[in-house]
Amino acid sequence: MSKDIRELEPKAVWNKFADLNAVPRPSKKEERVIQFMLDFGASLQLETLKDEVGNVIIRKPATPGLENKKMVTLQSHLDMVHQKNNDTIFDFDTQGIQMYIDGDWVRAQGTTLGADNGMGVATIMALLESTDIPHPALEALFTIDEETGMTGAMGLKGGVLQGDILLNLDTEEDDEIDIGCAGGVDITARRIYELEPVQANFTGYKVTVKGLNGGHSGMDIHRGLGNANKIMNRLLYNISLHTDLAISEIDGGSLRNAIPRESNAIVAVKVTDEFLANFEKLVNTIKSELKVTEPNLIISLTEVALPENVMEKEAQQKMLRGIYTAHNGVYAMSASMADLVETSNNIARVIVKDGAIKIGCLTRSSVNSGKMDLANALKSAFELADFKVDFSGEYPGWNPNPDSAILKVLSAQYKTVFGTDAKVVACHAGLECGILGQNYPDMDMISFGPTIKGAHSPDERVSISSVQKFWKFTLEVLKNSPA
Repeated sequence: MSKDIRELEPKAVWNKFADLNAVPRPSKKEERVIQFMLDFGASLQLETLKDEVGNVIIRKPATPGLENKKMVTLQSHLDMVHQKNNDTIFDFDTQGIQMYIDGDWVRAQGTTLGADNGMGVATIMALLESTDIPHPALEALFTIDEETGMTGAMGLKGGVLQGDILLNLDTEEDDEIDIGCAGGVDITARRIYELEPVQANFTGYKVTVKGLNGGHSGMDIHRGLGNANKIMNRLLYNISLHTDLAISEIDGGSLRNAIPRESNAIVAVKVTDEFLANFEKLVNTIKSELKVTEPNLIISLTEVALPENVMEKEAQQKMLRGIYTAHNGVYAMSASMADLVETSNNIARVIVKDGAIKIGCLTRSSVNSGKMDLANALKSAFELADFKVDFSGEYPGWNPNPDSAILKVLSAQYKTVFGTDAKVVACHAGLECGILGQNYPDMDMISFGPTIKGAHSPDERVSISSVQKFWKFTLEVLKNSPA
């Protein structure tokens, strides 16, 4: 499979992508890919360094005739989201990604592909290795931990970078030029509860929600996709209204920046014919509501061994109501930019086990006050259910600059090369430009990339023809960058 990928055009990019995807690189476990990148820079005899937090910087002089142009910093992140299908056996800590070609798409077998942001990394590597591509002086910035906290960008000190222009290669529609993004904040709600012995006349069940699409909690939040944690909570809440229900465990979702695809709960129920009929009716209702966006949704009820202990009733009621109250999905649309999600929340993780509850959310907004308004609304909902709520990992948005000099270059070159205007947009994802701009306020920044679908899910795929378009565009931008 890797051999087939390496034959795709442009070979320089796809070969680097194959090399990169052979290196395990989940977020917060980037030691191997950092060393891989340091070795790569050293092999080219280019200036290569690692900063205090693990970001890698490689510099390459301008090609003859372009020495008068401003230095361009090319930036992408080394880490990738590690998500897999429930029936896929795969270890992200030890295995390289297994890729295959599907028509115009490159996909992975049952896991995320790592095109986010591996295609950007591979493109930069191909430029650094090239011997016949005209370009200004280049500075490659490979950041770490973008997907779970942006700690690489946050830890990069001022004065390290030398470039005047930053090209962030981390957006996912090849006809868009991005000039702004959302900021975010992690919200974590915790509480403890008393364990109670389960009643003998109850029956143990495993409730499963799976088969959802999942996706990027910023870029896909507007698509009306199902959230496994909200679906599970709805099921348990409605069961508890008509039936004696006791919750033993819940394990739902995974990463904060991924829309939850699966949730499992172990419960004890006093079984009646009415319970089974109500459950089936509710399942059919939920499936009907989501039949367009989630045609593969599976909700099942399987009898299992009766758990020994369950959550005490008052804590259970407050938790179910707290999660029901907590907002999930789009909260506000931008009034200044058409079709842009301004503020949203993803209820990403729900864990109930052994007397403790932990709920993790990621709230995003392109307006800082809007972000904190929704964050405080969520905090209030959980505090009313006796949770302790913490905010962490806050990062700023990136304010658009429509008068950017590099934006004018990209817009003009896109029209020249492709005969049509690019869409100038802001996105609801969290790009590192806003963070980097705090220490480099005079750096002119822009973001663009190839078409990637299903990022942060095992359905992630990158368009082969789009990579060809992206590569051609990148070369023209570098050749025509400002003097």
